[in-house]
Amino acid sequence: MRAFLLLVSFLAGTAVGAETITLGATEVIEWKSVYGRIEARETVPARARIGGLITELSVSEGDVVKAGQRIAVVRDDKIAFQIAALDARIEALNAQLVTAETELSRGQALVDRGVATVQRLDQLRTAVDVLRGQISSTEADRAVIIQQSAEGDVLAPGAGRVLTVPVTLGAVVLAGEQVASIGGGGFFLRLAIPERHAASLAEGAAIRMNDAGAESSGRIAKIYPQIENGRVIADVDVEGLDTAFVNARVLVNLPVGKRQTILVPRTAVSTRSGIDFVTVPSAEGQSARAVMLGETIVKDGATYVEILSGLASGDLVVTP
Repeated sequence: MRAFLLLVSFLAGTAVGAETITLGATEVIEWKSVYGRIEARETVPARARIGGLITELSVSEGDVVKAGQRIAVVRDDKIAFQIAALDARIEALNAQLVTAETELSRGQALVDRGVATVQRLDQLRTAVDVLRGQISSTEADRAVIIQQSAEGDVLAPGAGRVLTVPVTLGAVVLAGEQVASIGGGGFFLRLAIPERHAASLAEGAAIRMNDAGAESSGRIAKIYPQIENGRVIADVDVEGLDTAFVNARVLVNLPVGKRQTILVPRTAVSTRSGIDFVTVPSAEGQSARAVMLGETIVKDGATYVEILSGLASGDLVVTP
């Protein structure tokens, strides 16, 4: 063993162009791994505005829709009968109006010749006005029924992706019943974080995530003030988030605090026989010291490794 250490000391002492650095405590961010879910910012139901039979259903789960796009058609057969009844009533009122206007013209002629009274003429004029009012009212009722027929089109309330379609073609729905749910307003990660980390969270803080092996980053966009089941809910914005599967779980690393540790450049660490060594100055020149390593940290574009034991603040380390 002593011969092995002498050999290591000799090899360390032969380094050419080496530099010596003084170690000091460095503040690093402490990360916690949690799972987040990909969710839509807004989940809005597309509802039927009238009751009836679904005669057309043009979307299914996963489809992308635009705001105002027709996604289904609900037909109520009673509406066609109501329109036909109102058309018949309007036709009858128009016929009565023609007769009343003829009577009014005849009454005017009789008044002009002094045969009929003005009172009778006023009665005829009133009858004409009443019929015209009834025709206008009936046409307004018909317009309402026509509008109800047009409301059989179920429209997407906003742009987004269809999440659920709880009905099928040919199903009977009531007015206000949900035909589909649309996820829109963008997608984000929703996290449920243990409440002991609530004080260390801040809006705008950067996060790291691993989505199907691809590393990416984002930021905390919103922290909700209400704690549910011992967890804080937070939303994270991630650029280029994969939204093929809503409610998919993604591994996220959150900054939950800071701590002091000792870092050395990764290049200053060598591994021999499964043991990690760093080179330190000694009376003989240079010698190798065994250390225990922690996690690898990237800081200012350089790669460092955490020293758990074997070195202390103020020690000197030789770097290649």
